[in-house]
This record gives sequence, structure tokens and C-alpha cells, in this order.
Amino acid sequence: MNVSTSLKVRLPALVLVSEVVMIVLYAVFVTYDDNANAKLQNNKTNPMENSMYRDYPFFADVQVMIFIGFGCLLAFFRFYGFSGMVFNFLTATFAIQWAILMQGFFQFYYDGKIHLGVINLLNAEFACAVVLISFGAVLGKTSPVQLLVMALLEISVFSLTEWAVLKYIRINDAGGTILIHLFACYFGLGVTFVLYRPSLNEGHSKEITSYHSDILSVMGTLFLWVFWPSFNSALTFKGDAQHRAILHTFIGLSSSTITTFALSALFNKRGKLTMADIQNVTLAGGVTVGASVDMMISPVAAYALGIMGCTACFFGYKYLTPFLAQHMRIQDQCGIHNLHGLTGLISAAAGICAILLATEETYGPSMYQIFSHRAPPEGDPKLLELQKLIPGLKPGLGRTAQEQALFQVAAVFSTIAASAVGGLLTGLVMKLPFMASPSYQDCFDDELFFDMPSDFDSVEVLKTPISYDEKIQMSSMNTKVDTLRQSL
Repeated sequence: MNVSTSLKVRLPALVLVSEVVMIVLYAVFVTYDDNANAKLQNNKTNPMENSMYRDYPFFADVQVMIFIGFGCLLAFFRFYGFSGMVFNFLTATFAIQWAILMQGFFQFYYDGKIHLGVINLLNAEFACAVVLISFGAVLGKTSPVQLLVMALLEISVFSLTEWAVLKYIRINDAGGTILIHLFACYFGLGVTFVLYRPSLNEGHSKEITSYHSDILSVMGTLFLWVFWPSFNSALTFKGDAQHRAILHTFIGLSSSTITTFALSALFNKRGKLTMADIQNVTLAGGVTVGASVDMMISPVAAYALGIMGCTACFFGYKYLTPFLAQHMRIQDQCGIHNLHGLTGLISAAAGICAILLATEETYGPSMYQIFSHRAPPEGDPKLLELQKLIPGLKPGLGRTAQEQALFQVAAVFSTIAASAVGGLLTGLVMKLPFMASPSYQDCFDDELFFDMPSDFDSVEVLKTPISYDEKIQMSSMNTKVDTLRQSL
């Protein structure tokens, strides 16, 4: 291994420093929330009053998406399976630990402490998903040291942006279209813009897939596909809104999946299916319904959004990704701009339309729960009337549909701006010489950072062309083996 990319000192030093910092911060600031505090609970407490029973199933589903779904999905390169899965594991674990602290200070901090419960873990996993989406833009071109630094800085910028958007702009974003998908996409593009390598535009000998790596990647897609309804519905208003979120997500995913198969066969020169399309484009519907997932958009709208997102994503992979690499210095390795950026913009636009069309005639009084910022403010007589119909309804800001739509637009632009700037600055840090960045020759290769098993050598043979004489020798050897087997 090249000394400049050795992890022997860099990785242990970074992990040691981060663990010491976290131990101190957890010791000083983190305590249990009311649902986890023994002094405030007893054996007679109704289990369903404890948020753990409500939030844990969603936490478990998102956990599968984070560690298995993303992990397998990122293992599609032939010689980069270890790195795709293991670096995902490492980065995700670190990101969740750090997000508990960062989001805790902004959202769960009171009485001088961060109050920890399952809901904190669930929110931290959504923040982790942001990092793993961005990771796709630099897959194969970065070291684990760079990825940990990227997670550290991205979680910090994301937590600040999330807090500012939710506290001051105040938007509807149940499926995380704006704050998760758009933020992750443009942060990742900002990083890869700074880490641009002109030589990679010409392709790389190891930037290939194999039969087994593609199967593993599709397994990741299936895990993400199956659990995406939980991802989109976990943070929605409990009840009918959550019910709609699950329905809309499944319908959107279903329509995008069958459309992907049709487009893949139609635009393949030989009329065959392309595995890259199945691995990525099929998921587009889950993103496209995100911004309006809990709203009364109707099932047919969810179906149409799945088709629209799939189509945009498919043509993005086919035409936009090469254009960005050749003309805008953006080498988007996994095409996150197609699956999360283009579909995120469509989803945000659909959400704005749904907000403009929302009326009491369609939603009834519950409109002021789903669109909480449109609820009458404190002291308004209408608020008292609504609270008789919906006990516990909180005062809102009294926004009109048009005003809320404008705030949604503001959130889209401010989130993209914050993420892009954060990504550019993070890329500059990751580009520093001591970050163990792999050379061009070592990109997309597990051997740089792993002790490989002995059978990896047999795969290595495939990297080197076999001469005619070697083929003759191999054929002769196979004939001898067959003869021996027959004699036995």
C-alpha cells in the first residue's frame, strides 16, 4: 500500500479523537427523555402511552434501509464490494452518533440537557440517510478518513439547515423531499465538484460491474423498495395522514417500477433490460411522492408522480449525468442527481400544488393539523371553534395557501444553496493532502484498504488479458481434469 493512503495512523487517530469528544459531550449533555426515565415510569404505565411503542417499528424499518439497503446498493462495482458495504457501515454508524448530538442541541435540548429517546434515533437515521445519499456521488474515489470527515461536516450543516428551515421558514415536508433528498443531492454534488478528476471522464478499468455485484446491488434496491413506505410515513402526523403516506408511497413505487422496465427495454439498442436501471430508477417514485405524501392528492396523482419521477430519473441517467461530467466538472458516480435531485424538484413542485389546492371542503377541520402553519393564531375566535372539533389543536401562523406555497419555494432555494455551499467547503477539506485520498490507479479497488481473501486473486486475473498460449494451456488442463473425473 502506498504510504500516502495508509490508514495505520490516520483512521485510528481520527476515531480516537472523535470518540473522546463524543464521550465528553454525551456525559455532559445527554440524558433520558421522559419515556425512558425510570423515575417517571412504572409497570402500570400503559405501553401505548410510551413513544417507544409508536416509533420503534419505524426506527427498525429505517435501520434496515440504512445498513442493508444502502450497503448492498453501493456494492455494485466489481472490485469495490467490500468498500461499498463496509464504508457504508462505518460512515452510517458514525453519522448516527454525531447526529444524535447535533440534532439534539437544535431540537431536543432543554433544561441544559439533550433528552434521548427512540424519536432521537429515528431523526438521527434520517440525517444519516442524507450522508449516505451524498456518499454515492464520491463512491470509489474517497478513503474512509475522507468519508468520516464528510459525515462530520455534513451532519453539522444539515442539522443547522434543518433547524433553521423548520423553525423560521416552517414548511410541510413529511417525506423529507426538501430537507433530505435535495439537501443530500446538492451537498454531494458540491463535494464531487471540488474532488473532480479529469482522468475519470475517460473511464476507469475497474469502474465495472459483475454478475454477482449486480445481484447484490439489486438486493439493496429491494430492501429500500420494501421499507420505503416506513421512511416516508415515519414523521407524518399519526393517523389518517400516516395511512395516506403509506398508500401513496407504495403506489408511487409500483408505478415507477413497471415504467422503469418498459423504458429500459425500449431504449436499449438490443431491446434488453439494463441492471443499472433496475437498481436505481425503480426507486424514483418513493422520492417523487415525498413532499405531498401525507396530503389528499388522490391515489391517481401518486401513480402519475411515480411515472413522472421514473421518467425524469431514467433520462437523467442516460443524458444528464454524462453532460454534467463532461461540461460541469460534476462526476456523479451513482447518479444521485437523477434519483434524488430531479425527482426531488418534481416532488417539491407537486407539494406546492397540493398546498395551493388544499381546502376545508376536501380535508375538513383536520386541514389545520396537516397544514399546521395555516391554523389560526392564538386569540383568533376561529381557533376556539376548531379546538372544539379537534381537541389539542395548536395555534398556527394563520397563513393562506398562497403564503405557505411561497414559503415552500423559499425553503427549496435556501436548502439547495446551504447544501451546495456546505458541500463545496467540505470538498476543500476532504482534498487536503493528509486525507488518504486514493490515486487514480487505486480508485474502485478494495485492495487499497482491505486485506483481501485468497480467492480475490482469481478475480484479479480477469483484469489482465489472457494470451492465446495461456488459453490453450487452460483448455488442456480442463481436458485432463475432465478425463480424471471420468476415470474416477
